[in-house]
Amino acid sequence: MSPALIAALPFLGALLPGLLIRSGRGVAAMASASATLVALIGLILHIPAVLSGAVIQTRLDWLPQAGLSATFRLDGLALLFGLLILGIGLLIQLYARHYLSERDPAGRFFTFLMLFQGAMLGIALSGNVLLLLVFWELTSLSSFLLIGYWSHLPEARRGARMALVVTALGGLAMIAGMLILGRIAGSFELADILASGDAIKASPLYTPALVLILLGAFTKSAQFPFHFWLPHAMAAPTPVSAYLHSATMVKAGIFLLARLWPVLSGTPEWFWLVTGAGLVTMLLGAWVAIFRDDLKALLAYSTISHLGLVTMLLGMGTQAAAVAALFHILAHASFKAALFMAAGIVDHETGTRSIARLGGLRRLMPLTFAITAVAALSMAGIPPLNGFLSKEMMLEQAVAGGALLAGLAGLAALFSVGYSLRLVWQVFLGPVRQDYPHAPHDPGPGLWLSPGLLAVLVVAMGLFPNAVAGWLVTAAAGAVTGGQPHPHFALWHGLTPALALSLLAVAGGAWVLMRQLRLLAWRDGLRRPDAGAGFAVGEAVAARLARAFTDRLTNGSMARAMLGLALTVVLCGAWAFSTGGYGGPTRPMLPVQVVPLIGWLMLVTATGCMVAWHRERVLALVLVGIVGLMVSCSFLYLSAPDLALTQISVEVVTVILLLLALNFLPRRSPVESRPAKRGLDAAIATLGGLGFGALAYVVMRGDFAFPSISGYMVENSYRLGGGNNVVNVILVDFRGYDTFGEITVLGIAALTIFALTQTLLVGESARRLRALRSQPRRRAGAIHPLMLVVVTRQILPIALLVGVYIFLRGHNLPGGGFIAGLVVAIALVSQYMASGYAWAMERNRIPYHALIGAGVVAAGITGIAAWFAGLPFLTSAFGYVTLPGLEKFELASAMGFDLGVFLCVLGAVMLALDSLSRLARAAGQRDHAPMDVDPSNPATQGKG
Repeated sequence: MSPALIAALPFLGALLPGLLIRSGRGVAAMASASATLVALIGLILHIPAVLSGAVIQTRLDWLPQAGLSATFRLDGLALLFGLLILGIGLLIQLYARHYLSERDPAGRFFTFLMLFQGAMLGIALSGNVLLLLVFWELTSLSSFLLIGYWSHLPEARRGARMALVVTALGGLAMIAGMLILGRIAGSFELADILASGDAIKASPLYTPALVLILLGAFTKSAQFPFHFWLPHAMAAPTPVSAYLHSATMVKAGIFLLARLWPVLSGTPEWFWLVTGAGLVTMLLGAWVAIFRDDLKALLAYSTISHLGLVTMLLGMGTQAAAVAALFHILAHASFKAALFMAAGIVDHETGTRSIARLGGLRRLMPLTFAITAVAALSMAGIPPLNGFLSKEMMLEQAVAGGALLAGLAGLAALFSVGYSLRLVWQVFLGPVRQDYPHAPHDPGPGLWLSPGLLAVLVVAMGLFPNAVAGWLVTAAAGAVTGGQPHPHFALWHGLTPALALSLLAVAGGAWVLMRQLRLLAWRDGLRRPDAGAGFAVGEAVAARLARAFTDRLTNGSMARAMLGLALTVVLCGAWAFSTGGYGGPTRPMLPVQVVPLIGWLMLVTATGCMVAWHRERVLALVLVGIVGLMVSCSFLYLSAPDLALTQISVEVVTVILLLLALNFLPRRSPVESRPAKRGLDAAIATLGGLGFGALAYVVMRGDFAFPSISGYMVENSYRLGGGNNVVNVILVDFRGYDTFGEITVLGIAALTIFALTQTLLVGESARRLRALRSQPRRRAGAIHPLMLVVVTRQILPIALLVGVYIFLRGHNLPGGGFIAGLVVAIALVSQYMASGYAWAMERNRIPYHALIGAGVVAAGITGIAAWFAGLPFLTSAFGYVTLPGLEKFELASAMGFDLGVFLCVLGAVMLALDSLSRLARAAGQRDHAPMDVDPSNPATQGKG
């Protein structure tokens, strides 16, 4: 299984819970867990190759010249994080199925969880830093959804917003840092960047890139001073907290530090920034955790402390410190996930997470006590558990770094023992209480199985570290350091300074537990800043400044916005002309012929009339149609029949739809601006017109230093795209991605019109529409003229056949899906106009929403199919087919894409028509059956 497919499986699994939720919560959970399990199996199958030193890579080129390639890379570090993300994710899904209440929408939860899992797995497997940035931002968005899952809780909304703001701002800084890194290395491929370590460190841009990247890593992994968002994220459901703290989100920053360790570490800047931030975070998190009353808050601050520990180790820049960091990543994930799930069990069974209201649970919840004790003692660094090994390795590296570093690391270890012992002592030991909110008892296996398995792993890693985890840490360390480390993990290394520090930490932690109340009173007397309150103040100030700036910049007036846009374009164009070094025309003028001159004069006259009479809305629309018709003639004269067909079709559809829209507006546009303002507008419009005219003049009469791309497209249209119609091949192949984006935007615009119409049919807008019914209207005698009805019904099958013909011939002759969609839309629109909306809708069985969706899906599937052939997105394949009774003819895969264009254009036009027609009906416009006579007109009564 390729790394790309492994990364894609969680995203595919995110589709299943929502689709299967009607089958039950268990089915939705199993569906998402199945996708995780398949991805995990695919990852496990690569373990032998990765352990042998191989780097498995999948590359899907998009724009390789610009460094835009979807490269997925599996090495030792990616294997370590991938196993954590998928392995713990699978246990979390089992746990969450039984943890969530019946009131919680399980389908939505598992969808968000799978998106989060996919984003984190994408970070781990990314082989291109631009792709990594995409997944990086996806983790911020998906974690926002998960943290705010209980959106009815104010603290959940606040925690989600805080996490998104902090991590997204850090992500913006990291984007700039990665772009600088790619510029220095000359590539955005991770392999090239990792091979350019010396060049990167020698570059004058190294320090700015380092600071910007560290901002992204520190905000994501809650390092000081960005640590404050993580405790507020505890408003999320416990399964989310367990996953976020153990294997995802906060580990993303740690992963980035490890991934870029070969190219960024080893400098004084790296050492002081990374080691310093990690040490401060480790101490601060451990100190605050001692005094937290909420179980999840205590664990959250302990996570901050342990993340600081790993950051400090990575900052030291030595191979041994990197090995210790990687081992602790694995150890921390195992015991922290178990602890969060155990805290969730306590909350689930007792009804509270407050340590002050707990105690004596060892007798009532023995199984939960055993799991919590194992995980908490590992967190404290007590042998023979895995936390003891990683703590000893950390202290050993701290001792090697000097007395100050060793002392501070030992103090942090002391605090860690204190809050870990407090968690076990005050929650589970002591006498049984009689005032628990709920009667405590151990839950069923659905809740204790996942943390129980992790507790077993904690013990196994401590007793048999080399067999259980040594091979994985060694492979990851080789990927990080670029060397061949041979670490040996053991519980006993003799009497060492690290062991002495560890014993002092245990003794000091026990003393802290006994003196907790006095320490708490002393701590409460200290004046200390509240980072959360500071964030709230900063957020409020930023919102006020943004609101003030926005209010000054725009008041909601479209005219003012268009004025600013036009003025900006004019000024930018003037600057470009003045600095571009234009040396004058190099091509002679073509002779001016009489017929084109007459057409040009007609075009100018129609444009001038439209400006002069633009307040007469219907007349202005007619003039717009005339201008469009003259432009179509210009295209035809210049041998561009495709553009002429498209322009004419667009003009017809646009005029019809705008006529329907103008039906709800007054005949004349009111005068809303002063003469001085209109004079300014005219001046800017004139400058803009002259500027575009000058640009066209320069382009048509000048030569350029670089060759035109049109020659390449003409020469390769048939050879690469299988079509003689260069315009169509450009749209569906060479520039197919642009077309795909355009039809998607077109569909979104039609859906937006539909949504706006829905809002206009209720409330105050609906009242105004109903008020139009009482207004007298002048109508022609026949609402549905007989000749129009007969002609349009006769034309319909012919127009449909013409549309099919234009569609089929589009790859080699003027035509294609866009024009065909417009032709068919015109045929259907004519039925609505001639025979009425009600008559047409009774005979319509096609949902226009579905047409838009089917079009986008068809175009997307056609483009993705090229990947399976190892080709870029939307690359065409073609061949010749012979069927009995027919001559040999060509078939191109681009037809599937063109079909998507056809369906999307047809659906968008008809959905817009449908929306406007519903407004007309709401306004009381009668829609009699065709060939009826309007009874309100006395001159026509008795006729028909």
